[in-house]
Amino acid sequence: MDDLVLQEVRKIIADTSVVLNSETALLGDGRIVDSMGLVELCLRLEDIAISIGFDFDWTSDTAMSRSRSMFRTIGALQSEFTRQKSGKA
Repeated sequence: MDDLVLQEVRKIIADTSVVLNSETALLGDGRIVDSMGLVELCLRLEDIAISIGFDFDWTSDTAMSRSRSMFRTIGALQSEFTRQKSGKA
């Protein structure tokens, strides 16, 4: 499940030639998804979380902060998803 976010991003973006990794930006310059894509990603992750038994909270005061947001990169979002899954919210 370590690359769950990456797999879900791959399903959302139309250009299959885009190389994705943990450093791929989800916000700011060079981002690979637009705002609707980001919402779709969050809803997908929320559904997955529910199916495995926890609530994924993708809202926060820093959600859209370029420097502190869980949405900075694919890796940052994966880390937050994993942290919440572990119950360390």
